[in-house]
Amino acid sequence: MGLPATVGELKRHGWRPRSVREEMRENVVAALRARKPLFPGIVGYEETVIPRIINALLARHDFLLLGLRGQAKTRLLRQLVAFLDDAVPVIADSPIHEDPLKPVTPTGRRLVREAGDDLPIAWLERQDRYQEKLATPDVTIADLIGDIDPIKAMNQKLDFANEEVIHYGIVPRSNLGIFALNELPDLQPRIQVGLLNILEEQDFQIRGFPIRMPLDVLMVFTANPEDYTNRGNIITPLKDRIEAQIMTHYPRSLEEGIAIIKQESWSERDGRVKLTVPDLFYTLIEQTAAEARVSDFVDRNSGVSARMPISLLETVLSSMERRALLNGETEALPRVCDLYASLSAITGKIELVYKGEQQGAGQVAEHLIGKAVKELFNGMFVPNYKRGRDPKHSFAEFSEVVGWFESGQTIDLNDEQPQQEYATRLNAIPGLRRKAQRAFPAVRDPQLSAAMEFLLEGLAQNFVLSKFKVASGTRYADQLTEMQQEAE
Repeated sequence: MGLPATVGELKRHGWRPRSVREEMRENVVAALRARKPLFPGIVGYEETVIPRIINALLARHDFLLLGLRGQAKTRLLRQLVAFLDDAVPVIADSPIHEDPLKPVTPTGRRLVREAGDDLPIAWLERQDRYQEKLATPDVTIADLIGDIDPIKAMNQKLDFANEEVIHYGIVPRSNLGIFALNELPDLQPRIQVGLLNILEEQDFQIRGFPIRMPLDVLMVFTANPEDYTNRGNIITPLKDRIEAQIMTHYPRSLEEGIAIIKQESWSERDGRVKLTVPDLFYTLIEQTAAEARVSDFVDRNSGVSARMPISLLETVLSSMERRALLNGETEALPRVCDLYASLSAITGKIELVYKGEQQGAGQVAEHLIGKAVKELFNGMFVPNYKRGRDPKHSFAEFSEVVGWFESGQTIDLNDEQPQQEYATRLNAIPGLRRKAQRAFPAVRDPQLSAAMEFLLEGLAQNFVLSKFKVASGTRYADQLTEMQQEAE
């Protein structure tokens, strides 16, 4: 049996009008009772943000998501459509979406009055009931609420005093649905004023028209606290009318961050080269983001988006892929030097403070990768290590490795070396392979070579070894020996 096509059929079908808030509340209740996933694909918010959003929906509240960039605010709002019905009836020829049994515009009421039960209706699917607008300084009242349309008045021979000459903006056109406004503080205060009565009294004015229209819209907003203080403000009366303010946050553990990276990154490529990423590198990449969020070189108020580690992984994958293609290899594995070859994924995604600007974005990005390696390395080899502390550890367990370098030996590594050459150079260092096997017992060849490079990088970050940039990539050496050779 098909869906009703006229108002009469809709009445006989037993349609019961509900507000958007009632509809979403009932669907949330059903989802909770059935223990359905509420926001699939959202990682790390299960015990913090999601319960607060559900509370707001159960309370039938408009709400604001407040958080730094890259915290999935927009994705959360777009998933709200899952709590709408599959489809709702609307008047087919109305300028906005309105229930045939509860018309709100002069045009809708006229159409119902003229056609009665024979009025044609259409069915609006849930994905068409979500409208989104990015707040920018050039947004006008006409964009959001509406304006008089002189062409419409002329074509239909209507007087300018007739409400049917109004061209409705995006908020009225979101009737029977959800309207999301991103970056609310960027909206000029005089435009924010236009939203006040819509949120509370459900009336508004368009060029002198005092319009009483009971719009049925759930209004949701996002804001960045940095923008909130530096670029604009949410006016106090509007903030008072938004019933709930919900704080978002970055991943609270490496495991959550890694889960996001794995879920969001483009890692399944065309299959010409098999790309394998060990767990060590997921940890290093997420640790790099964690270091950026607490770095003295990076503006913490601006935040470091979750998109940064995602882009870093994708760039590392590209570095692996490029190397394999250049060397005619069918499988590629990541190397620590791939992280340093992927600085472009970091430099554009961090806002530097003055101290960081003095260093330069590239140097800061290298520093962040080095800090990530150091934290992970020290956590593995320094007893009772506390984050960010000078370990005051001799690393005597690496004496055989360090002794080889003290004898005047060096090793050059880069992101273009064939895998066999890369492994051969690392295996030439006495004791290094054995240390890597003990540190990573589950790792086998050929992945063990990257673990060996990680150990060298960890020693260099603790100044046990020296690391130099050379034309061919990176050189690890004993500092004193290298200085003597340069002097000669």
